Amino acid sequence: MMFHVRPLKPKRNLRFVKLYIFPFFLMFLIYTLTSLLTATSLQYHLSSSLMKQTNIHVPTEYFVDLLAAEMTSMESPHLTNKKIQSLIFELATNVKIRDNRSLLGREIPGLSIYNTEIAVAGRGTNLTTLPVESPPPSPDQLEETEAAIPNQSDASQKSNEGTAPADPDAVKNSVLIYHSHSWEAFNPLLNLTKSSQDPASTNIQDNVIGLGEILKTELEAKGIGVEHDETNASAELKKKNWNYYQSYKLSREVIADAMASDKNLKYFIDVHRDSLGKELTTALIDKQSFARLFFIVGKENQQYDKNLQLAKKLNEALESKYPGISRGIFVKGKSEGDGVYNQDLSDRAMLIEFGGVDSNLSELKNSAKAFADVFSQYYWKAEEVSTQ
Repeated sequence: MMFHVRPLKPKRNLRFVKLYIFPFFLMFLIYTLTSLLTATSLQYHLSSSLMKQTNIHVPTEYFVDLLAAEMTSMESPHLTNKKIQSLIFELATNVKIRDNRSLLGREIPGLSIYNTEIAVAGRGTNLTTLPVESPPPSPDQLEETEAAIPNQSDASQKSNEGTAPADPDAVKNSVLIYHSHSWEAFNPLLNLTKSSQDPASTNIQDNVIGLGEILKTELEAKGIGVEHDETNASAELKKKNWNYYQSYKLSREVIADAMASDKNLKYFIDVHRDSLGKELTTALIDKQSFARLFFIVGKENQQYDKNLQLAKKLNEALESKYPGISRGIFVKGKSEGDGVYNQDLSDRAMLIEFGGVDSNLSELKNSAKAFADVFSQYYWKAEEVSTQ
């Protein structure tokens, strides 16, 4: 008696694969991928850039209000359906109801430069007086020029006559002063037949490096150790074949090297100058002329909140003692500038712009001295607390 095995029909073969082979293969694939993703040696983490951006731009109080809608113990008298509706509208359209710039900014060329957020407004600060970042300098501007004033280091020493500065060798450096745009200069310090809208120079007597040296001297007179980096940023960018927009990448290397070589550094100050003219960048305080200053805080980093709080404390102290010296605190994201400004490296990082293109030496010295005065009070108070 013979038995004949009938071959499986094509439909049955397909059904067998679907029921048994495919699920087994799928489970094996999932198991393999899960094992790879959870391996201790793997440093990659899955994340959603959309969720990250949502968390950055949506205020914390909105999340609290949404929780309160479900948890009666968290109910707030300020919660309204209108508030939640406005949040949903903003998330869906990327248009802020109370900010016309969010509606017109993408439609009108050039309006996007006014996206800078004013965290604290100084005297006369509004959307029409926002800071103006210097454009890339031309090669002609970076040619060595003869200084129109005496050596600034000598001048800064004269400004401290009668003050007994601390011995720099006996004090540990806790402040780093550096310059991402070291070429930014000041018209009154240059031998120019005609003032420039954006003066630039590699001569440290004319540019912000000279200002940084004045600030260093003032801080050292208060007993604070300072390291001042005088890197010629334009020359280094050219040497590396980098462009102007990589200047913060260059200064990041400066900071990293300084932090690696000196563990005592706690505060990092990037000194710039604004591109606006005399009227908006000068203040008369007690019959003395000061170069007005302001803070820039990058919001695209995890240290944003702490750096913003530091700027607010210093700004408040400056305005209290020298009314009108500050133009305020400005917050910038990626769409308005670098967005980080190397402030992710420390929760005590500052970008400060002193004066403008027409600020003279006397005004710059007065402002550097005022900032050193206020900063030293904050510094020594913080040191006292940390040692308790």
